Amino acid sequence: MAAKRRSTLLSLLFICSSCISLLLFSALRTSTRTSISITDRWGEGVLCNYSDGAWVPDPTAGIPRYDGSSCKEIFKGWNCISAGKSNGRDLLRWRWKPASCDLPPFDPLRFLHQFRNTNIGFVGDSLNRNMFVSLVCTLKSVSKEVKKWRPVKADRGFTFLEYNLTVAYHRTNLLVRYGRWSACASGGPLESLGYKQGYRVDVDIPDGTWVDAPGFHDILIFNTGHWWWAPSKFDPVESPMLFFEQGMPLLPPLPPEHGLDRALRHMISYVEKKTGTSAIKFFRTQSPRHFEGGDWDQGGSCWRMQPLLPEQVEELFSLENNGTNVEARLVNQHLFKALKHSSFHILDVTHMSEYRADAHPSVAGGKKHEDCMHWCLPGITDSWNDLLVAHLKSM
Repeated sequence: MAAKRRSTLLSLLFICSSCISLLLFSALRTSTRTSISITDRWGEGVLCNYSDGAWVPDPTAGIPRYDGSSCKEIFKGWNCISAGKSNGRDLLRWRWKPASCDLPPFDPLRFLHQFRNTNIGFVGDSLNRNMFVSLVCTLKSVSKEVKKWRPVKADRGFTFLEYNLTVAYHRTNLLVRYGRWSACASGGPLESLGYKQGYRVDVDIPDGTWVDAPGFHDILIFNTGHWWWAPSKFDPVESPMLFFEQGMPLLPPLPPEHGLDRALRHMISYVEKKTGTSAIKFFRTQSPRHFEGGDWDQGGSCWRMQPLLPEQVEELFSLENNGTNVEARLVNQHLFKALKHSSFHILDVTHMSEYRADAHPSVAGGKKHEDCMHWCLPGITDSWNDLLVAHLKSM
């Protein structure tokens, strides 16, 4: 009976918290998009909001920036051309056109020259690896002298020897340290509430995979979000996220979105203390999923062959609809609030990516479940890197 009551209370707490978030974001949605989206100088003093635009057919495109069969960093399941996805090459025949400026493909050779003697670190989940692989493969297309290594506990990294430019990826799902938790026989605060197992999440301790990254890299690109809205990974009843701060459990237990707020506050503060004054710090906004007909483990699929229309985007992602893919805009709400008074730059890829329901691997590579979360490579994460370079050029 106690477990059942606890399950009911947890469910009600999550629902109420989500409803409050939905109402708040609905009221602020328009002003947030206008004020938070990065606008940088492009050309001769023209301010550009890169998130306001459209995907347009590009008759000059269609040739991949890099060879997916020779760039071994690309997962088999992400390599949509080699895996035979029917629209694998068609994905490349679209380009993102901001309403008030242009976003051309970046020149990899110029990039290598400009960022000679620079360390660039991607810190985050597998979607940041998606972006990391895109950048590495693009640079490898023009520079073959590459050393593979793992600087400061990176999951993987490459140094382009002629330019002493290092690009590394630090894998971390939540940014903060977490691990399995089990009730102690002698009891404790959580045990007294009926908890028997779950995941301990220390909101004030960075994951060891990137703890030294801020002191090593000159340019950092962070992300988090997908794992915070993942009941299949952190079941709210069977294996809940149990948040700790200064070594003690936070009571009453917090729902995941409030835990995310605390983690972001601590991690942003940590990075700002550990980076040098010349370091450039980005936080990438949430990458949208495009599951239709259910979530990934409920038969959801991404069958579309062309970018979505604006009204289709709202149908899939509107907070009012509260559909399968709603977490993209919910996560951004938390990111924008946490980053508001920080020295981070926001790399806003969400809206441009919401249109591209056609650009996921789906079943390419023989997946058991359709992959409507990661992106085909080559693909639109190439455009994310165009956006990154455009912002770097403006600084």
